[in-house]
Amino acid sequence: MRKVIYAGTSFYTGDRLAEALLEYANLLAHRNMSETVYVPARTPEGVRGEIEVLIGPASQLVSEPTDGQFEEIEDEAVVERFKRETAKLGPARPRLETAETQAEIDEAWGQAE
Repeated sequence: MRKVIYAGTSFYTGDRLAEALLEYANLLAHRNMSETVYVPARTPEGVRGEIEVLIGPASQLVSEPTDGQFEEIEDEAVVERFKRETAKLGPARPRLETAETQAEIDEAWGQAE
């Protein structure tokens, strides 16, 4: 579980959610873009719900581990959405699945050993 501090307030969310949120916010900032997102979270009092967060160039998010006073929040659909949106903003890179594929690429480019 992570405590996320943002705009003078804080909320608690799962490790993977916090990581995906910060990665997405980072790339939005680098692209000088912003977006309002909803994050499954708990208030400092422990009330569970969704927190609306504006992320972008001016976002100053801090994420820190907590002592585990609340049950870990997991929402794989939200994590995957953040990851998809992050991937769209990142540089295009070919994916190499196996060393065999890399060897084929090297051979095609005349770089085979």
